[in-house]
Amino acid sequence: MKPVSTPYPKIELHVHLEGTVRPDTLRAIAKRNDYALPDDLDAVYACRDIPHFAEVFMLTVGALTHYDDFRQIVVDYAAEARAHGAVYLEAVFAPRLRHGFDSDAVFSGYCDGAQEALELHGVEVRLTPDIPRVYTLEEALTTAEYSVKYRDRGVVGLGLGGLPEEGFPPEPYAEAFAVARAGGLGSVPHAGEAAGPDSIRGALEALHADRIRHGIRAVEDPELVAELAARGIVLDVCPISNVLLGVVPSLEEHPLPQLVAAGVRCSISTDDPAIFATDLTREYEAAAALGVSAQAAYEAGVAGALCDEETRERLRQIGGAHDWDR
Repeated sequence: MKPVSTPYPKIELHVHLEGTVRPDTLRAIAKRNDYALPDDLDAVYACRDIPHFAEVFMLTVGALTHYDDFRQIVVDYAAEARAHGAVYLEAVFAPRLRHGFDSDAVFSGYCDGAQEALELHGVEVRLTPDIPRVYTLEEALTTAEYSVKYRDRGVVGLGLGGLPEEGFPPEPYAEAFAVARAGGLGSVPHAGEAAGPDSIRGALEALHADRIRHGIRAVEDPELVAELAARGIVLDVCPISNVLLGVVPSLEEHPLPQLVAAGVRCSISTDDPAIFATDLTREYEAAAALGVSAQAAYEAGVAGALCDEETRERLRQIGGAHDWDR
């Protein structure tokens, strides 16, 4: 994607690395891994709904098989995000336990990519592996243990995947998240996207969520909204993803303004930018169209980040030094 000039810094707390791989990059990776792709790949990428999104996501996941693949996609996305003003990212990746991969190669690839991203592009990247909601508790515990093992190499939190959310509540994964918390990691589950307020409450109560990825269906329960505001729980909102997946009917009907008006802090992210044909600039502009300023989105990102306090203070200074009214 062509770099753009942007006047303001951005923080992104919710981006799936597998969903950042754009078609040309996927072709190159697939070629070196002898992985077949459809001839009409660009057309295939045009997301229509949740089943189609899952199809494209898994097509990309299938091509990523080696340490260098995992490392590369972190560095590539850091370069893209930096062109849109990103100074700090929290990126999600799937652990691939069911595919016979060497977990150390997977985690090392992503962690080394994060370090390279800082060195090459000046973007701080932290990692939050996701437990797929179809995992057994044993697989979830293994994911949590590996995440703790790589805490000193950039892993800062443990997530719970977003789909399928309906019928796959968070409570069965409480033990895995307890392992992560005991190991010093934050809790950043998906909730309140395909399922409603009960999913969010489960994430808060059973998984002790520090932040909620999506969470926009909290608007269906005013008491829950009030609780999120009172507790300072940041929601990672991805406006364009929500529209394309049919979570909300249109951008104009997005609940982001209601949440912010009720005192809920909302960061802004791309979710899966390659699949949704979006980027950080477009997402921040969508939020601005809904009345959420770039400064408010940035400050919510600072508040919600799982980084160390030294990094948080540096992010505050970056935000404080910027003329947001320019």
